[in-house]
Amino acid sequence: MNYLISLAKDIVKKRRLIGELAKADFKKRFVGSYFGIVWMFIQPIVTVAIYYFVFGVGFRSGDPIEGVPYVLWLVPGIVPWFFFSEALNTGTNCLQEYSYLVKKVVFRVEILPIIKMMSCLMVHLIFVLIMGALFLCFGWMPQISWLQTMYYTFAAFMLSIALVYFTSAVQVFFKDMAQIVGICLQFGMWLTPIMWQVEQFSGSSFYPILCKLVKFNPMYYVVVGYRDSMIMGNGFWQRPGLTLYFWAVTLLLLLGGLKVFKRLRPHFSDVL
Repeated sequence: MNYLISLAKDIVKKRRLIGELAKADFKKRFVGSYFGIVWMFIQPIVTVAIYYFVFGVGFRSGDPIEGVPYVLWLVPGIVPWFFFSEALNTGTNCLQEYSYLVKKVVFRVEILPIIKMMSCLMVHLIFVLIMGALFLCFGWMPQISWLQTMYYTFAAFMLSIALVYFTSAVQVFFKDMAQIVGICLQFGMWLTPIMWQVEQFSGSSFYPILCKLVKFNPMYYVVVGYRDSMIMGNGFWQRPGLTLYFWAVTLLLLLGGLKVFKRLRPHFSDVL
């Protein structure tokens, strides 16, 4: 816990450096690309369009919530997943990508995953604005609960950084970690109720068990939180049990990830 507090103080102290490096990382992604930043948004938008036509039009699954078009139900679920997925994929390789900084004795390596998270956050905030604009296009009036997406963004950020401290440290020694993360994210997207909802299995005998199992996935809290904020207008305090569970799991993952990171850190420069 002392290590976590020390790291938090160092992050606050070096916030300007982290901000500048995050901006540089954001811009570096598009160097040499003709369309630049446009590519970052094309794939997610195309993905949303495909899922909408497959599940909303092709399967004619109907609107999950009466009076809410399927696309408006889908987008608040998939936008936080895009952030979580990109954060894990890019964060896992951050130590190798910035190996020249890792080898510097005076540089605190622990802020490298933070830099990647901040870079991904810049993109995510733009997607949040696009999501809000989509709701406005469908005639929805802004609600105060929409601001709550910032809280759930912070929750997704903390969960991502907790996992990235572990995966990035292990990736230095075990190069297959990035592939494992990619496979887990593929499974995770379908295990999280993004394109489907738990209630559609209400007629099955395993429905009560499924309701409990799906809530063990921390991203369930973030996804339903986005929908609570954008569609239902509910506050996070209306899910007290789920909120406590999410933050307890996230804190344990963060402490565990930092412990692994701290233990492996002295050997990073020797391997990279």
